[in-house]
Amino acid sequence: MSTQTAAEHELATLIVEALNLETVAPAQIDPEAPLFGGDLGLDSIDALEIALAVSKRYGMQLRSDHPDNQQIFSSLRALSEHIERERTA
Repeated sequence: MSTQTAAEHELATLIVEALNLETVAPAQIDPEAPLFGGDLGLDSIDALEIALAVSKRYGMQLRSDHPDNQQIFSSLRALSEHIERERTA
């Protein structure tokens, strides 16, 4: 398992809290593992919850019609990198 950056850990904590993942600690989320279809068992409804939590926390929109959503939501690391790019743009 890869080590989480500070930003990835913050995002992992947000995901765990937003989705009420009581059996998952933020540090247990591998930043390079798939968010969906992997160990976390997340689905499309969870993606909407994550997008809402991200928009509230970081003040940015993750739109459902974004052409790169599959890549953006592919892993904790990819989502974190996308958020950082959007926040600094």
